[in-house]
Amino acid sequence: MGGKAGDEGQVRRLVLFGTKGVVMRCRDFTAEALTDWGWMPAEDDEGRERAEDVLLLVSEVVTNACLHADGPEELVLRHRRDRLRVEVSDANPELPRRRQPRAPSLPGGHGLMVLDRLAGAWGSEPRDRGKVVWLEVTRPGDQRAPGAL
Repeated sequence: MGGKAGDEGQVRRLVLFGTKGVVMRCRDFTAEALTDWGWMPAEDDEGRERAEDVLLLVSEVVTNACLHADGPEELVLRHRRDRLRVEVSDANPELPRRRQPRAPSLPGGHGLMVLDRLAGAWGSEPRDRGKVVWLEVTRPGDQRAPGAL
């Protein structure tokens, strides 16, 4: 599992079941990958914030799978150059949809707003059984458009 990703990229997969402790397992798995790929420890405040954003985004999509699909089935991290794609699959075929805007002070229902704000790009697509929710994040200093994996 280690090593820095080159132009060919690197993929890491974590097969999951249930909901107990799954968010922390996914965050730890992602943090280890970010460390191996040189995102952590960050060289500056911007890099530190971006790594923290990635961990928050992973928490959000995994939590959504726990709340709406009896838990995620797999977390996939795809790293290429200075770009990271996170994919969380679950067994619920219903694609995420934005709710009516609500006050940030109200609890719950903010996961997709977090993705909108912190991810360079995100979306979802149906799979044979269920769906995958994906997001992409660029490393600070990388000016290429998201989605160019």
